[in-house]
Amino acid sequence: MKLSANQTWNHHVVKKGNKSLVLDKIKYNSPISRASVASQVGLNKGTVSSLVNDLLEEHLIYESGPGESSGGRRPVMLLFNENAGYSIGIDLGVNYLLGVLTDLNGNIHTEKQITFKNLSYEEIETKLFETIEFLLKSTPECPHGVIGIGVGVPGIVDKDDNILLAPNLNWRNINLKEVLEERYNVPIIIENEANAGAYGEKNFGAGKDFENVIYVSAGIGIGVGLILNGSLYKGSNGFSGELGHMTIQAEGAKCRCGNEGCWELYASEQALTRQAEKLDIPSDMQDLEGLVTLAEHGNDEVIALFEQTGDYLGIGINNIINIFNPQQVIIGNRLASSEKWLKDPLNKRVAKQALWFQQNDLQIDFSELSTRSTALGVAAFSIENFLSVSIQQKNTAQE
Repeated sequence: MKLSANQTWNHHVVKKGNKSLVLDKIKYNSPISRASVASQVGLNKGTVSSLVNDLLEEHLIYESGPGESSGGRRPVMLLFNENAGYSIGIDLGVNYLLGVLTDLNGNIHTEKQITFKNLSYEEIETKLFETIEFLLKSTPECPHGVIGIGVGVPGIVDKDDNILLAPNLNWRNINLKEVLEERYNVPIIIENEANAGAYGEKNFGAGKDFENVIYVSAGIGIGVGLILNGSLYKGSNGFSGELGHMTIQAEGAKCRCGNEGCWELYASEQALTRQAEKLDIPSDMQDLEGLVTLAEHGNDEVIALFEQTGDYLGIGINNIINIFNPQQVIIGNRLASSEKWLKDPLNKRVAKQALWFQQNDLQIDFSELSTRSTALGVAAFSIENFLSVSIQQKNTAQE
């Protein structure tokens, strides 16, 4: 009997969904037998066997030697092939660029970081190309090669991956996605760096065990990524999380965004280094790395500067806690390296001002991924996109 168009479509959707279920089960439970996959996902053994064969053909999984027997023949075990392809993740900061090449499980194979200062868009674009091409050349031989490139940027990104505004880079209306697609001919994802950082921490870092996580990316500016009920929250147009530009000081300093008294003017790396210029310390020690070195050597003025920054971080985090009632707040990006001096004043501010019931079951942590949260987050977006598209294309070809 010939299927109607609607029946064919439904069959395709069901098969795609089942194949995703089977792949996820193998990915997160390797090694596992076909029989165990079938029982755990609720599909019959014949269906699972057919889907497993598809995944083997696509090199997304592979078979290993026999597992333990429960009475009959010892089963062949299935494992996710994390080396079937590689993903490139880029954290494009205001004064640095970090690139990672990861396998399909997010393990870093190669990374490259460069620092810079006051570069134009064209100059940063050249640095970006150089970094991507270095990572491409370091990609091991594999069935699928580089499956996508993700870029996290410190600015507002719309649903079509256009960069509308990156105030600390002086960028407006930049279509970086199109530039990279034309140059590299692979899927490109552009994402706000704090959203990507939150996703990186949720998948690989300090946020793995929590469903409601606020990630505070404290770099040159401040961005916030929101994991609510286990999912990344981006708002109706993708613009959520611009909490670095909430006002914490009425009629305060003027921000590049056009507002006054923004949180990032008081609690970010740029705030710290601007205040450092007023201290009697060498000019070549007024960047973050120099200040950390001075603090490590007991410079009381610099330590006090870090503590003031921690206090200002606590003011903004207190507002976020009262709005979102999270289980966890994670401080990441470059200022996370200063945890030693930021943590106590931050915690004291929150303990003093946050509503008492908001503090129950609240955990404030610093990033476990150091400065890699954003790069790993955008790499994970590309991996998920590849696995979804790979399954969809195979099913479409078969229907």
